[in-house]
Order: sequence, then structure tokens, then C-alpha cells
Amino acid sequence: MADEKNYITPQGHAALEAEFQALLKVERPALVKVVSWAASNGDRSENGDYIYGKRRLRQIDSRLRFLMQRMDAAVIVDPASQQGLEKVFFGAWVSLFALKNDSEHRYRIVGKDELEPSKGYISWVSPLAKAMLGKQVGDVIKVSTPAGDEQYEIVEVSYQAAEQDGSKPT
Repeated sequence: MADEKNYITPQGHAALEAEFQALLKVERPALVKVVSWAASNGDRSENGDYIYGKRRLRQIDSRLRFLMQRMDAAVIVDPASQQGLEKVFFGAWVSLFALKNDSEHRYRIVGKDELEPSKGYISWVSPLAKAMLGKQVGDVIKVSTPAGDEQYEIVEVSYQAAEQDGSKPT
């Protein structure tokens, strides 16, 4: 797992950076002030502001370390620079037609740090994404799920910038 690449889109990397900066420059300094004030009040053993503040500081510091590690290991892949746009690669928006129940689904293949199922963002290491990678419109893929095997036909592959935020083009 340590050797596995941390592929991420430019938008995903920017989101990690924004969270890191918000924690480091806004939330942590404000909390340090509260903890300092609480510590100056005397007995720390029964001081809820101090106890909670110290716990929250540890959580923030842990999250900052995690974000730093993820950003350091990140390999930014810009979908706009993909070649072979007729095939499914990292960053692609893919529309699938479920053969079992005649329904259409739309997914974007993103990095592990960008998962957002409600927007259709799935990890490139998920079984569904792995089945799609390298395929093109018209190909039928088979995916094993807990409910049994599912088959999908790829009906559209897109890398359009307008779609990178989850909105559909008009």
C-alpha cells in the first residue's frame, strides 16, 4: 500500500490544500488562544475548555499530518491533458447503462481523497472504476457486487472542463 500512487485531480489537490490552510491558519490559531485562556484559569483537571481544546488540537494536528502526507505523495493528473479521449482514464466522466434494470448512471473516476458518491465521484481503485479503465463507448463491462454480477454498457466518455465540478453541460 505504501508503494501505491496517490493519483488526484488538480481540483482534488486544491481542496486538500484549502483544508490544510484553513486548519493551519484559521482553526488552529483560534483554538490555541482558547486553550491558553483556559489554562490561565487555574485547575486544568476540571476545565472543560482546556480539556476539549487540547483534544481538538491533537485532532487538528493529526489531520494536518495526514493532509501533508497525502499532498506529498500526490501525483496530480490533469484530465484536460489526457490523450486518447475516446477511452476511459483517470478523471473521466463516464455514463453507464445498467443492462439488468435499464437505468443510466454517471460517474467520475477520481483519486481516493476525492470520493464523493453523492456527486458520482468514485475512486480509481474501486471495482467499478477498474472495470471501466481503458474501455470505450460501446464496451460492456462486468462488475461483481455483493448482490451479484452486474453488466453495464459504456454510453459516453467525457473529459470536458465544464463537467469537472460535477455539473452537467447544457
